[in-house]
Amino acid sequence: MRTKIAGIGHYVPDNVITNDYLAQYMDTSDEWIQERTGIKERRYATKHKESTTSMGAEAARIAMKNAGIKAEDIDFIIFATLSPDYYFPGCGVLLQRELGITSSEAGALDIRNQCSGFVYGLSVADQFIKTGMYKNILLVGAEMHSMGLDFSDEGRSVTVIFGDGAGAVVLQPTEKEDQGVLTTCLHSDGTHAEELAMINPGSHGGYHLGTEKYGYPDPDTPGGVFITQKMVDDNLLAPNMTGQLVFKTAVVKFPEVINEALQKTGLSKADIDIFVPHQANLRISQFVQRTLGLPDEKVVNNIQKYGNTTAASIPIALSEAWHDGRIKDGDLVCLAAFGSGFTWGSALIRW
Repeated sequence: MRTKIAGIGHYVPDNVITNDYLAQYMDTSDEWIQERTGIKERRYATKHKESTTSMGAEAARIAMKNAGIKAEDIDFIIFATLSPDYYFPGCGVLLQRELGITSSEAGALDIRNQCSGFVYGLSVADQFIKTGMYKNILLVGAEMHSMGLDFSDEGRSVTVIFGDGAGAVVLQPTEKEDQGVLTTCLHSDGTHAEELAMINPGSHGGYHLGTEKYGYPDPDTPGGVFITQKMVDDNLLAPNMTGQLVFKTAVVKFPEVINEALQKTGLSKADIDIFVPHQANLRISQFVQRTLGLPDEKVVNNIQKYGNTTAASIPIALSEAWHDGRIKDGDLVCLAAFGSGFTWGSALIRW
């Protein structure tokens, strides 16, 4: 028994945010952003009308339609995001409600592995399906980054990168030997966890972080677990990224985890028909492409128009490639991601 992608879909908001638009709010330019990231524009959701969950639902409806199933056929939900609608509960149950399938009381699992969330979610779903526990798993990756970005000069290096959107797949069992997920490889190293993180708000209470730097009052002062006035005053409620460290680590781990998957399956780089990397930075993708020796026609890059959509980036790119006819039955599709944690992973799928 293997796991196949029976249906796929994606959704991006209508609001196109160009580099020139961002230059109105911070010291940057279209040339500066494109040179460092390859990004020309990204999408932002409409406040009060869209959320991480609503975008995930739009992508899910397309995926279910392509799979030829109804919402009530879903027997398990996996939702990957770092920008949930609420601190708790997670988006999985909100998606269930949004799709109108609460009567089935299907389980819902939330994945918090940031950029590698979709690959991790795929691996979890694969195990459930191979054991026969579930037959129609809805896996969604969605992000609404625009709600948590810092549009000052201080936040420029992070803010210019990220965009909003969602992708979804319906996963089902298949007994065909030449179809489905061949392997998934998952890894992590928490040594540099704070180098790519949104530390506040949180419940760490300054543990191992330094109360002054991260906005926490004297430890004897009650309260202030999630948000303090100092965090607001000192602009400590935004993502933090040490870009050079992330880049240097990513370009090593991407090829490593891809080669690991190829070795496990007895395949080679030449066997890859389509490579869909997490859309972190066009320069990272191009570096990995050169390392693997893959021609342009085998690599899917759409960061230029959507930016980095974290857990949504792989399913959006995968969905676009499939809808454009770039992915065909029998193709060997390679997915790979690296991100906050650090966490990284890969998957090989025979379409």
